[in-house]
Amino acid sequence: MERGPPRARCSVRIMPSQEAIKQTVNRYLELVAKGTADDVMTLYAAAATVEDPIGSDPRHGHDAIREFYAGFQDAKKETELAELRVAGSEAAFLWHLTLDAGASRTRISPISVMGFDEDARITSMRAYWSPSDARAV
Repeated sequence: MERGPPRARCSVRIMPSQEAIKQTVNRYLELVAKGTADDVMTLYAAAATVEDPIGSDPRHGHDAIREFYAGFQDAKKETELAELRVAGSEAAFLWHLTLDAGASRTRISPISVMGFDEDARITSMRAYWSPSDARAV
């Protein structure tokens, strides 16, 4: 039998390093531009969620998130990171997505907020932008 005062039970959450989160964000932008939906999915935790753009129905789990990225994986596109902030196990970043439709190019500059697990895999992604933010370039 245990003697003495009861011990407090606490769970220690292991957080990924800032460097690991930065690497995941940079890899994410690379794969959104040049990879497939399956490639992007390697960065997501199994129970992840995506709300892109904010106000749309959130997508839960790999199948729903893969479907989202598959919708534009074949488009010619470029990405560019403008600003990145990492705090704890989350990151917020402003980036540019340029879609090339041949005769026209459109640029959207979302602010994305991501949560990460201890392995720096994305657990949630929320993108702040609206169609009125898209502009011809």
